[in-house]
Amino acid sequence: MPSRPPIPHVLIKPEHKAPKIRASKMGKWRALALILVHVIIGLHIAHWLTTGETVTPVEPSEAMAFSRSSIINAGLIFFAATILLTAIFGRFFCGWGCHVLALQDFCRYLMLKIGITPRPLKTRTLVWVPTIAFFYMFLWPAVYRLWIGDSLAVRGTELVTTEFWSTFPGAIVGGLTFLVCGFACVYFLGAKGFCTFGCPYGAIFAAADRVSPLRIRVTDACEQCGHCTAVCSSNVIVHQEVRDWGMVVSPGCMKCMDCVSVCPKDALYYGAGPIPLFSKMRAQPASSDSKPPSKPVLNWRDELLLIAVFSATFLIVRGLYGVIPFLMSLGVAGVVAFLALTSARLLRERSVERPGLRLKRAGKLLPQGHVFVVAVVLLLALLMHSAAVRWQTWLGDRAFAKSEPQQQIFLGSPGVPFTISPEAKSAAVLGIENLRKVDAWGLVPTLGNAAKLAWLNALAGDHAASAAHAAVALARNELPAQMHQLLAHSALQRGDREFAISAWKRSIELRPDLSEAYLALGSYLAQTGNLAGGREVFDLGRQAVADSAELHYNAGLVRALLGETEASIELFEHALVLRPGYLEARENLAGVYASLGRFKESVAQFRLALSAAPEDVRTQVLLARALLGMGELGEARKVLESAMQLDPTNAEAGELLHASKNEAMQQSK
Repeated sequence: MPSRPPIPHVLIKPEHKAPKIRASKMGKWRALALILVHVIIGLHIAHWLTTGETVTPVEPSEAMAFSRSSIINAGLIFFAATILLTAIFGRFFCGWGCHVLALQDFCRYLMLKIGITPRPLKTRTLVWVPTIAFFYMFLWPAVYRLWIGDSLAVRGTELVTTEFWSTFPGAIVGGLTFLVCGFACVYFLGAKGFCTFGCPYGAIFAAADRVSPLRIRVTDACEQCGHCTAVCSSNVIVHQEVRDWGMVVSPGCMKCMDCVSVCPKDALYYGAGPIPLFSKMRAQPASSDSKPPSKPVLNWRDELLLIAVFSATFLIVRGLYGVIPFLMSLGVAGVVAFLALTSARLLRERSVERPGLRLKRAGKLLPQGHVFVVAVVLLLALLMHSAAVRWQTWLGDRAFAKSEPQQQIFLGSPGVPFTISPEAKSAAVLGIENLRKVDAWGLVPTLGNAAKLAWLNALAGDHAASAAHAAVALARNELPAQMHQLLAHSALQRGDREFAISAWKRSIELRPDLSEAYLALGSYLAQTGNLAGGREVFDLGRQAVADSAELHYNAGLVRALLGETEASIELFEHALVLRPGYLEARENLAGVYASLGRFKESVAQFRLALSAAPEDVRTQVLLARALLGMGELGEARKVLESAMQLDPTNAEAGELLHASKNEAMQQSK
């Protein structure tokens, strides 16, 4: 047999291994900075708990107080300062000072430890959510105020508060917010998933970053190894951006500095130079890989699915049970939108797998897929139930909103039978039915529901039910000042005068900055003959609520009844300064002038009152009396004739007209 040819000796070169990515030196420093942020937050809370007073929350969301009511607080100052610093130094605050980002990075760290690399959701539509949320939170209130003619001028400052926690959710909801925004968003939407698809503050920081001259830049030593991109937790393709632009231009870069730390050639650095807004891309080399590969994006069918599910979920979840806050709703909506997209892919594709979520392979559901299907079905059932609760809540809230004009009338008429139009009463009854369904259907009590039921039952005339719901509302700390006022009215219905007075006083203790309880208590004391007591309450109210025209008017009215005419004039005039169109104040001021024989001033005030209400017969009669006091019979007769034309049955006007004619005849003789 022929021998087998000898095997040639071939030199086998060892396979080239890419250099190992070195660990970032910045991770520990950034972790330390973020821990320090939480320590400072803890010290802020501890200061409030210890002293009962502290600086208003240093939180960007607090800046909404300026958009809504032109109030400057610590949150606004902090937010404005961080935007300015971002425009200079880049988006450092997000990477080194945000407590939600700290949770997201911690979640990513845990996922990497168990071998799961978070994969970002590539979508062209949901990335606009932060911008829309920023506009809604901070710009829309100001735009609306300008539209209705309100001024944006500064109205005051609130740099110190005793109600530090009033704008924050409770521990349970706060914890759930952190779990959703800090962990679930990372697992499903990718590293910094909430920053990308939910954070409204990130939208303005990203815009400011576009003009920052300080950013990550590159030298000629770069070899495009991609280590920088591999360690970036902000989903920035660093090696391509520095190749094409000479710097990182993405506003998503949060200056974590990991890319600079791991570069094997030390080619990356943080420094000053041209800003991205006015920079142009470098000329591309002629090699085939000169252009960065296009990012994988979803087709428009999937994008529309994401938009529809995100929007529906947000509308359902936001404010659910009166506790789900705005930012948590954005996070939940983003996660549910991803789950809906994944469910659609599960139906139409043979394989659905990603790191940490292996659902289907070769047309067969995997164990995780079975769990996923059950979880999605349960989630869908929960959302449908929540939608039913939210629908009934919306109907009840609409009825409650319609009743708000009646509420001030109700509170301002203690001890006086309250009449409500049939339409308003019907709306209140429907609102009660809707809100009762919310209580019956809800998995947990809806915060604020008891207070609304207390109001609607009071307006509908069921004082026993109103008192019962008010007691529940007080136990839940829902509008406690108003609930004590409702209890005061209920007490008057059963004749318990002492309880009513104590309830009004308790309302004043809880909210000394509101005028309603002062007005109700002072009016009740004055109506029952205790004019001095009413004067004292109104004066306390004027000191606490200096801009209340009603308190000044009522304080003047009580003084007029006590014979303190000069003091009453001063108070009526001040009420008119606060509210120039206050007809009752002007008429009573004119009446006091007339009682003092100052008919010229009285006539001037009555004419001003008539210019605001030219067909007010009562004011015309009062003006005629003042004119008669001045001896202006002809003018008085003209005014009275006008009054008789408007109301021929007015006996007082008829008598005065007859008397004025008789007096004129006697004078002519």
